[in-house]
Amino acid sequence: MVFPFSRLILLTGILAAYFLNAKPAGAQVQNLRKYTTSRIKAAAPIIDGIIHDQEWQGVEWQGNFTQREPIEGIEPSQLTEFKILYDNTNLYVAVRAYDSVPGEIVHRLARRDNSEGDWVGLIIDSYADKLTGFGFGVTAAGVKFDLMIINDGNDDGTWDAIFDAKSAIDAAGWTAEFRIPLSQIRFSAKDEQTWGLDIFRYIYRKQEMSLWQPIARNAPGFVSLFGELNGIKGLKPKRDIEILPYVMASEKFSEKEEGNPFATGKKFAPKAGVDGKIALTNNLTLNFTVNPDFGQVEADPSEVNLSAFETYFPEKRPFFIEGKNIFDFSMTQGDGDDTRNLLFYSRRIGRQPQYYYDLLDNLQDGEYADIPSSTNILGSFKVSGKTANGLSVGIIESVTQNVKATVDLAGERRTTIVEPLTNYAVARLQRDFNKGETQIGGIFTSTNRIINDSHLEFLPNSAYSGGFDFTRNWKNKTYNLTIKGVFSNLNGTRECIKSLQESSAHYYQRPDQDYMKVDTSLTSLSGFGATITGGKSGQGHWNYGGWITMRSPGLDFNDIGYMRRGDEIQQVAWLGYNIYKPFSIFKRLNMNFNQWNGWNFGGEWLYYGGNIYAGTQFKNYWELDASVNSEPRVIAQTLLRGGPAVLLPGTFNNFVNIETDSRKKLSFELSWSHSHGFGNYFRNNSINFGAIYKPNNSISLSLFPGYTEGFDDLQYIDKLQSTTISSGTGTDRYIMAKLDRKIFSLSARVNVSLTSDLSIQFWGQPFLFSGKYSNYKYITSPRDDEYSERFHAFTANEIGRYYSQNSDDFYYSIDENGDLAEDYWFWEPDFRFMQFRSNLVARWEYKPGSSLYLVWSQGRTAFEENSLFDIRNNMQELFDASPEDIFLIKFSYVIIF
Repeated sequence: MVFPFSRLILLTGILAAYFLNAKPAGAQVQNLRKYTTSRIKAAAPIIDGIIHDQEWQGVEWQGNFTQREPIEGIEPSQLTEFKILYDNTNLYVAVRAYDSVPGEIVHRLARRDNSEGDWVGLIIDSYADKLTGFGFGVTAAGVKFDLMIINDGNDDGTWDAIFDAKSAIDAAGWTAEFRIPLSQIRFSAKDEQTWGLDIFRYIYRKQEMSLWQPIARNAPGFVSLFGELNGIKGLKPKRDIEILPYVMASEKFSEKEEGNPFATGKKFAPKAGVDGKIALTNNLTLNFTVNPDFGQVEADPSEVNLSAFETYFPEKRPFFIEGKNIFDFSMTQGDGDDTRNLLFYSRRIGRQPQYYYDLLDNLQDGEYADIPSSTNILGSFKVSGKTANGLSVGIIESVTQNVKATVDLAGERRTTIVEPLTNYAVARLQRDFNKGETQIGGIFTSTNRIINDSHLEFLPNSAYSGGFDFTRNWKNKTYNLTIKGVFSNLNGTRECIKSLQESSAHYYQRPDQDYMKVDTSLTSLSGFGATITGGKSGQGHWNYGGWITMRSPGLDFNDIGYMRRGDEIQQVAWLGYNIYKPFSIFKRLNMNFNQWNGWNFGGEWLYYGGNIYAGTQFKNYWELDASVNSEPRVIAQTLLRGGPAVLLPGTFNNFVNIETDSRKKLSFELSWSHSHGFGNYFRNNSINFGAIYKPNNSISLSLFPGYTEGFDDLQYIDKLQSTTISSGTGTDRYIMAKLDRKIFSLSARVNVSLTSDLSIQFWGQPFLFSGKYSNYKYITSPRDDEYSERFHAFTANEIGRYYSQNSDDFYYSIDENGDLAEDYWFWEPDFRFMQFRSNLVARWEYKPGSSLYLVWSQGRTAFEENSLFDIRNNMQELFDASPEDIFLIKFSYVIIF
């Protein structure tokens, strides 16, 4: 079936005409609440959680909160009141949270930014742009948390502010006090300020949320619907400077390897650096880091990736996650790896050296190599903020040093560059009009490398990408339309660009298409993409939306972004129905219906499918989620990794997840998923269990085991060449096999909070994977109507298993025509992979913004060239493997000017 381009153009035109002719309406707040504060005339209140200072008598209490959850619009079960004061330096907030049963207030200690238990908080729109909010909260146990709201509803929990907050429980309930430095928020230089404001209270045992300024759960906006904070006069924006120097020492202990001069058993590594934050203007902040270290960051979970594509891992490093939302520029929505088309993926900065494995493969007998596992970041700075006229700015500039590996051969040493000196830059601008009803923005990224070594010429010398986005909202942001366009341009040697054209993101060499080809004369590669998204969100039970997106064959922003593949046109539509008000046995209920289609740039229809999802919370606080989806048609363009596309039978998937009442000391989670291919060409079953135990207010224990088993009848092995007379000399053979896989993992966490500022956290995960290959075959007619005719399975006379004494491994020899001569061969791919990763971190925030870390990390890895899977024996093998232990101490101290 050919893709109907004319229908796409017509649909796009109709959508654009409808939305562009609609009349915008500014967001209107029903029953607008207003609070008038007062300037402190004497001594500021002491922040101890007890509201007894005389200065608090200068302003009135205000309450009259409205419940938002679980029953929207009614009076809360408990009363809440607050007061606000200010001086030239700080904003002061007092909250009285009445409770008729003080003994049932949940006051769990936790690490900062974990808001478990009862809590109160406030969000301030100091920009007064109806889009941006700075949030501050504290739990009944005194645990602080903060967040930032952008674009009128997108929360960024990675934002960290320096502020004081304390709480105290008494016979009437509990109280909280805040001291928020004005340097932590941004506002313009006006004689009199009017800020957006809302106050929040959460009662954990009832899962009840109440707000001072009511905002409906299905409202199309959030910050734009805040109440007002008045009475602030004569304030000048603060331009503080925060400098955070650190010193660190680590020592690594590992097994001493005989003959390897680099594996001496231990390695000591001292390090020092500095982070900082400087207010450049009233609205723009410069964050910088010099020689950063992220040794306290939790390791990524283990995995085995047998696909042609890179796995996406989330960012965990504090410098890059704080305020990251301003740099987000994804082409589409969705949460799968195939929909994560990001122009900026910060984990490219400081990545593993890209010549790492090539150097290992090229070592000669007797050679040993000392290769850094990551690229050292010399320095990075970030400018972000929002001007008074609605212009959001985000700029990142990072430099990573050229990374050298040392190779030793019998005492003779040489160095090899495994990653060149590289500069990464990102610039993001976005302008709001009509209080956020319209937004226009753009992004530009660049990656520039200094490559002086021929073995690194597989990398582009430079890579650029950019894009624009236009968003318009109507009827109080109930309806929306977004249009995005992107481009990329990469430059390098002819060998580099040829390799890029043949990589998994492009596969220009596919022999069954005629709209793209490998051009060996090119020294640059360019591409483009576009997306149009529209829909309805909020105001009523029904919501809907969809998008049409395209990525040209040459589009590639993987040097600083993340994209699995180009050459795709995709259409998605969804319809959602939500019930927020409790009824029958349900507290809430939501359902989604989705459908999608995909084409390539040759106009070929590749896939279509649909999905139904339902999720609910019952009145007993249990939760249930379930989904069913199917793709009846799939043409896999990447299965043969540059070979012809393969027609696959359709697929069916379903998923169920159950969670018990999370308020209890002991709660459980259970999920099960099942996938299978029509015609039984693949199957996958996965079951995951979770138990969370909170014996008291200071300790939390969790255990999450998971088991997966399944098979895939068409697992790619290799591309080889057959030399038989019948097949023709040099005929390509795409070797496939049935892969039976088994996976077991066990994730354990222990959180101990001694105080709200002192915590100990442990995470550990053993991971076991077994892959057994059988039923070897090669592709013959990849799009035959009959599945069994799309390949030829080797008979017993055509394939033989043999042992190689030189390599101490088994291999398969192929004799296609029975002439007793070997036509080609390949190694037996069976394997087991076992890995254990863990982190033990003690963190003490001994003053706001200053911390001491003590860290112990351990890793163990074992690999066997067989598929024997036995959880008990495999775990024994894993923990018999030699560990790599890293002990680290890190001290930082914030200096504020």
